[in-house]
Amino acid sequence: MKLERIYEDDHLVIVNKPANLLSIADRFDSNQASVRSLIQAELKLPIFVVHRLDKETSGLIAFAKHESSHRYLSQLFERHEIEKLYAGLVLGRVNTEAARIELPIAEHPFVKGKMIVSKQGKLSVTDYRVVESWPLYSLMQWQIHTGRTHQIRVHMAASGHPIVCDTLYGDGKAFLLSSVKPKFKLSKTEEQERPLLNRLALHAYRLQFEGPDGKLILAEAPIPKDLSACIAQLRKLSR
Repeated sequence: MKLERIYEDDHLVIVNKPANLLSIADRFDSNQASVRSLIQAELKLPIFVVHRLDKETSGLIAFAKHESSHRYLSQLFERHEIEKLYAGLVLGRVNTEAARIELPIAEHPFVKGKMIVSKQGKLSVTDYRVVESWPLYSLMQWQIHTGRTHQIRVHMAASGHPIVCDTLYGDGKAFLLSSVKPKFKLSKTEEQERPLLNRLALHAYRLQFEGPDGKLILAEAPIPKDLSACIAQLRKLSR
């Protein structure tokens, strides 16, 4: 698999991660394919992890090329001086056009790998804006100001609007055209309907920050085809 590099200079590289690919290999299985291992093989040099995306999430992820840029970028993330924007579909019509969610997040006490809203959790801040809405779905934009595990997914589930196709915090159901098209019919060549989307409907589409050399870096990755197809159908049917 060859990864799409959105931005690259002497200090860092920003990659457009496909969905269902690990950001870094699991510590218990270092041979797993990951964005880090693939980009290291391409560049033929060690790279340093600055932040991560969930395996199921697509979009922009940055890596440092040397130790000094790693320290610099890590400090930017710790001080929340990097603009990180996400887009995605959630279940239901979100009535409040824009808002801030401030709910602390902690590890689930019994389910490994799952997070929950808890008073004992860490401060977590997510701003959201509704881009478009339909009776069953809403297209949203998020800016996260803290980097908690599954932050957007947890906050949206807590608000009653989980991310589409989220198996951990939502119903996990695929996006089917039949769910939104009243007179849907299978083609004669199909025995069962193929989903337009069957992975987490969340995409990290924008990163903006000041690079180590003082230059403003703006990286954007367009919404992937599978998610775009769902949005296009929703727009078409709403007309």
